[in-house]
Amino acid sequence: MTNGTSPFQHLFDLTGRTAVVVGAGGGIGSVAARALATFGARVVCADVQGDAAETTAAGIADDGGEALARTLDVTDHAQVQRLATEFGEASVLVLTAATNVRKRMLDLSDDEFRKVVRLNLEGTFFCLREFGRTMADRRSGSIIVFSSIRAQVIEPGQGVYAATKAGGLQLVRTLAAELGPDNVRVNSIAPGVVETALTAPIRADGDWYEAYARKSVLGRWAAPGELAGAVVFLASDASSYVTGSQLVVDGGWLAADGRYEPKLTVGAGS
Repeated sequence: MTNGTSPFQHLFDLTGRTAVVVGAGGGIGSVAARALATFGARVVCADVQGDAAETTAAGIADDGGEALARTLDVTDHAQVQRLATEFGEASVLVLTAATNVRKRMLDLSDDEFRKVVRLNLEGTFFCLREFGRTMADRRSGSIIVFSSIRAQVIEPGQGVYAATKAGGLQLVRTLAAELGPDNVRVNSIAPGVVETALTAPIRADGDWYEAYARKSVLGRWAAPGELAGAVVFLASDASSYVTGSQLVVDGGWLAADGRYEPKLTVGAGS
């Protein structure tokens, strides 16, 4: 098409939209905030570490984008409610905040169990409910929750984390069904292994790190920036008919049964 008349020219344009990124202080959240700003969004960088949120917002401003920072503890319903009210015009919510305690179930304490559930599941619920309300009232919006491949596959030591991610995915699907008539889309992104602070204990163990890399068909970990495209896609009009979905960004982890490549014989059975 010529003269800028292509109907696809502005699919990813977020100009004029406000995006709230929870967990924007570092890792995937910081990258998501920067990517949304690059495509024109005014970004609210929210994080329990207010100084980290300020750093991300300042970096966006240095790059010519528009951003501001807020301190937010998603386990505090009143704080979530205040943020949703303050930015009632937000048309995008990205939720990346999460924690993990890597222990076998028989070794988990009550407090450790509650810590993971409170942040990953209860905090997700608070954000979905409060921002879902404001978006439903405006009859427009896109909510993006970071899940994990652990919502589908597990390993020893990941029980409570996997349970919260599976539960969060079902909250996403339910809200998508409930707010579809209000033109609010709700989706999740399921990363594989990403080099962030949350995975630092794994990366510190060379054997563990390499074992995870081999699980991906690409044979490596993801950098946080490799999740940015999925965020922009789900936030923008490029995904206008996508809701209730989980977008897997795992380098092929779930597609293949490990990295062992046996010698194949023509005519062999399964």
